[in-house]
Amino acid sequence: MTKKQLYNEVIKYFEAERPIAESELQYSNPYQLIVAVILSAQCTDKRVNMTTPALFAAYPTVESMAKATPDEVYKLIKSISYPNNKSKHLVGMAQAVVERFGGVIPNDIDELQTLPGVGRKTANVVAAVAFGQPTMAVDTHVFRVSNRIGLTNNSKTPLQTELELTKHIPAEIIPKAHHWLILHGRYVCNARSPKCHECGLTKVCKYFISKNKA
Repeated sequence: MTKKQLYNEVIKYFEAERPIAESELQYSNPYQLIVAVILSAQCTDKRVNMTTPALFAAYPTVESMAKATPDEVYKLIKSISYPNNKSKHLVGMAQAVVERFGGVIPNDIDELQTLPGVGRKTANVVAAVAFGQPTMAVDTHVFRVSNRIGLTNNSKTPLQTELELTKHIPAEIIPKAHHWLILHGRYVCNARSPKCHECGLTKVCKYFISKNKA
């Protein structure tokens, strides 16, 4: 099977299996999304969604967050992983958005990455989810699932994975494909014990085929 055929099979499967694939983070605008994504680093979406309602009630706009202190924000996010660093990042991010972007969350990948607490993965998520851009954020799920299925050729870094996926996936479905791979990794293709018996990709999956040849 060629690489193109593999991608076609995988896309066809997910289009049928998950026609609607969206972020599980709860947000209502780009400001809330970038806050939620910063908080989600090494933390579950479920925990983030339990934390953000009170945070957004206290700081409903990027301007209000920019006026907060890290200590004030910390009190509202202390149940999240790494709350000290994240409280500083949130305030710094908000201040940078207000000072440099007129209070508007930028939609450019490079500009997003100039904000405190925003790396390439976070920038890609915001650009894809908030602005519908063809950017592929690579987290542990996307990295693992792509390598297992064979969509990537044993990529060693998230960037290698991102570049290969965006090369082969049509631009108009990249934002959705990002969620396909995340949700598949979260609920089916688990890290320790993948639920291959629940997966409809076993006929083309490199991991399953090699495991069953042994």
